Amino acid sequence: MRQSDYLVSRSFVAGWLTVLASLNAVPVMADEAAFTEVPEAATIEFLPAKNEAAVPEHFRLKPHRFEADAEFLRERGSLRTLAVTFPSPVETIVPENNTVHAEYFQPAGPGPFPGVVVLHILGGEFPLSQTVASALARAQVAALFVKMPYYGERRSKESPRRMISRNPRETAESMRQAVLDIRRAGAWLATRPEVDKERMGVTGISLGGIMSALSAAGEPRFRKVAIYLGGGKLGENLWSMEHRDAEMFRAEWLKAGESRESFLKALEPVDPATHGRLLKDRDVLMVNAKTDEIIPHAATIALWDSIGTKPELVWLDAGHITAAAYLPGEMVRLQKFFTAWAK
Repeated sequence: MRQSDYLVSRSFVAGWLTVLASLNAVPVMADEAAFTEVPEAATIEFLPAKNEAAVPEHFRLKPHRFEADAEFLRERGSLRTLAVTFPSPVETIVPENNTVHAEYFQPAGPGPFPGVVVLHILGGEFPLSQTVASALARAQVAALFVKMPYYGERRSKESPRRMISRNPRETAESMRQAVLDIRRAGAWLATRPEVDKERMGVTGISLGGIMSALSAAGEPRFRKVAIYLGGGKLGENLWSMEHRDAEMFRAEWLKAGESRESFLKALEPVDPATHGRLLKDRDVLMVNAKTDEIIPHAATIALWDSIGTKPELVWLDAGHITAAAYLPGEMVRLQKFFTAWAK
């Protein structure tokens, strides 16, 4: 499975990016409140959640400490952005992939603000996720945009390895690593004095939406989960996809002595629908497209049903690509979702 083949297309990327200029043109109002300082280097203590036993075993982390660095990038009005790095809990044979790269979009003032981890799409075009994080920070939601395994600085010129691979077992390994990376990202965010660690969440679009659901299952402290254009039954969806390259990888898989059942089994541990029940006590928002050609209706409903509490499900009158037209309005919805917390 090549990176651009199954969960996103270049047309999708282009469609979403066409609306970014108008969103970024919205001025950031000046704010006299100072930014809470972020140290250049810090030791972060990761402590498992009280209900860590409910977390799937392959997503669990023991108590530990890790080092994190932060570097100033830019400041505009009431918004400051910093580059954040820390080691992945998983060590791979690709050295570049073993360091997690993130960007912190910090609102001005002492807070406490809600904190949200923002995840990117499969194509790896980061401006979309950066715009989402910026929009949240403008609404006084501290946002940490995280680059997942084998993306951006984590991709080696010497290795063909990608997060979503033609080999489902490699894909499952990378998705597991992403969940553990996101757990550390949440721990970093929770240590910020301007962030309310009781009001934490996660969001993303397409692959980011899938990983938002999966990482929330792995991190109980993500109390709000906004899943955009995501779904479940990943193995079934990928196996049945009508695409020339999909036919090729199926043929290769079967020729290697594997089967449809082994393909589904490899992806089951990282399928959001497998762990959807763990989100039943969270505030979940799902936004999907009625005629999505990448995440079909059945995949959306599989994830929605697996949660068991019938969370809010918004259907956009669009496909996976044409959903780009809804981005400005969805940024408003997202801001409201992460700023509204029960008393």
